[in-house]
Amino acid sequence: MKRRRRVAVGVSLSLVLLSGCGIRATTVPVDVGAAPSRVSCDTPAQPAGGQSGVQGFRATVALVCGSQLVGVERVVPIPEKRALRDPVALVTQALLEALQTPPSTEERDAGFTTGVPDGLTAAAPRAGDPAGAVRLSRKPEDLPPVALSQIVCTLSDSDAVSAGPGPVVLGGPDADPPRAWECTEAVRSRPESVPTLGDVVRPSPQPS
Repeated sequence: MKRRRRVAVGVSLSLVLLSGCGIRATTVPVDVGAAPSRVSCDTPAQPAGGQSGVQGFRATVALVCGSQLVGVERVVPIPEKRALRDPVALVTQALLEALQTPPSTEERDAGFTTGVPDGLTAAAPRAGDPAGAVRLSRKPEDLPPVALSQIVCTLSDSDAVSAGPGPVVLGGPDADPPRAWECTEAVRSRPESVPTLGDVVRPSPQPS
């Protein structure tokens, strides 16, 4: 009898101590979910010939994996039914379509995603725009930051769009002057922190 009484006193004391520490005793099991899984960010290599019967070019596309940007090699098809005579705009359109395409099963399993919205298109620069500028169907600063980072880093890695290290010059569909964005290591490691507004690039002087 005394032993039972001591056990009861001990249990009561434990409950008092738990409540004093701000911990509520409960008999209901708590499901905290599975432990977070690690993503590999590895993708299978593209076949040497690319996709069968598809005309395209090799490019490195910046996808999101583990909250960072990781370059993925792809064979990017040439856009069809696009009346784009400007070669830079044509390549940009192809890269935009690659960024909008959902990752493959292998890429998804490795942890890759993309945030570039559907329907975003590229157009030739306006008269007076700097050389190499590309106009988008939406103002770049209105895009989600991660999507803008993906676009900037993908275009920066393309020899057909960017002539070398340096900013990527993008404009919107309105008459606002294009702005310049750079794909820095900070942007690759934290794509959500890309500056909303790039530096204004002044129009090229008109020939006299």
